[in-house]
Amino acid sequence: MSLKLYGYWRSSATYRTRIALNLKQLDYEIIPVHLVKEGGEQHQQPYARLNPAELVPTLVDEDEDIILNQSLAIIEYLDERYDSGQPLLPEHKLQRARVRALAYDIAADIQPLVNLRVLQYIQREHGIDDENKSLWCRHWIEKGFTAIEERLQTTAGKYCFGFDLSLADICLVPQVYNATRFGVDLDKYPLISRIASNCNQLTAFEQALPENQPDAG
Repeated sequence: MSLKLYGYWRSSATYRTRIALNLKQLDYEIIPVHLVKEGGEQHQQPYARLNPAELVPTLVDEDEDIILNQSLAIIEYLDERYDSGQPLLPEHKLQRARVRALAYDIAADIQPLVNLRVLQYIQREHGIDDENKSLWCRHWIEKGFTAIEERLQTTAGKYCFGFDLSLADICLVPQVYNATRFGVDLDKYPLISRIASNCNQLTAFEQALPENQPDAG
């Protein structure tokens, strides 16, 4: 199998990459990288040589002899490289920019603040307990979701942008999963909730769910 995805079952960035691979109808091998066990396998030499940033995911495409990190770069590469399955970005350049902007609202502004290494740092260096860690996560997710919910007022249909799946939906669903995990009241975000529910009815999203991964637990 030429495509190998190194990642962690509950990582948002890995989750969104799995969704993209499934939507493109690509066969790939999952290679688990446990982010907690033994201090985090991402910090150990075998993986750190593959990805010096010591983050997940990493995609290896053996046919192209390429190693890629950063989930959004991986997803756009897959969309450009393979014609199979679902297109992940619109053809029109203005619409592509709008889809990317919403995706970056999530992947660049929300998700990094609730990333595992950030949470480990504030717990270790500032003595934040589990309750206050969850408060931190809820604050940043809710702040981001409030803005996204407003943006969706003018773009949403069945999905973030009308009735076509896109990179925006691929990024939104894992963040909704995180929001649920940290106790965010999703009733405050009816458009976000509806879009996530619509996406999760699709096989590509269901198969990508964290609990459906071989390393879950």
